[in-house]
Amino acid sequence: MLLHYEISIRKACQAVNISKSSYSYISRPLDDDKVIEELKELVDKHPSIGFWKCFHRLRIKGFKWNHKRVYRVYTQLKLNIRRRAKRRLPARIKQALFQPQRPNQVWSLDFITDSLWDGTRFRLLNVIDDFNREVLAIEADTSLPSLRVVKVLDRLKTFRGLPDMIRIDNGPEFISRQLDTWSKENKVELAFIQPGRPMQNGYVERFNGSLRSELLNAYVFKNIRQVRLLTENWKQDYNQNRPHQALGNKTPKQVYEEFY
Repeated sequence: MLLHYEISIRKACQAVNISKSSYSYISRPLDDDKVIEELKELVDKHPSIGFWKCFHRLRIKGFKWNHKRVYRVYTQLKLNIRRRAKRRLPARIKQALFQPQRPNQVWSLDFITDSLWDGTRFRLLNVIDDFNREVLAIEADTSLPSLRVVKVLDRLKTFRGLPDMIRIDNGPEFISRQLDTWSKENKVELAFIQPGRPMQNGYVERFNGSLRSELLNAYVFKNIRQVRLLTENWKQDYNQNRPHQALGNKTPKQVYEEFY
């Protein structure tokens, strides 16, 4: 344009409506290697900190990069995506399967999962008394969070009382703060089995097998209401009419009545 019209750079910039400094600007690619290195070092050392903590730490270390540049590199490294840390479980002490000598000494809780005819998944929370294998509750729903577990235990408390100990696995509903608080308020010990050792919760695992083979595998459930109805009927028969070889071919109800 300058050679064709034989005009100055100033007039050419005015013609196309840009500043002379923009015409003279030469792009210089930023070298972000140092920013990347420092950000990676910070995140490796402090996995839980976010962008602004990283930025202010870099400023304290003497780097003068502005926050826009640091954030651009931060997002390029995908550090803005929340990093989910695996929750570490405390060490679980190996315990032999305790054999209670009276009702309400030890309860066992566990979940079992199945699906309705349309593919909708549902869960069952099973609560049994280890002493006489009595089924205290089978709670059915598509979702059973920790608050629901506490609600079931409070309901059992009104007519059955509470046990000295509850044996459970390390599922998220059982290691929750809500259940821990409830157990301390009600002076109930939570006995956690070792991860990957379901045999340490053998009573309820044996019950789960019976429930699945005798009920869940025998019916096609149309809705959660039907699940609740059939599980309640099955529970009553299990407690009152079904003999257990481990109980000398007596029913859970007979063993409970004989004790008292």
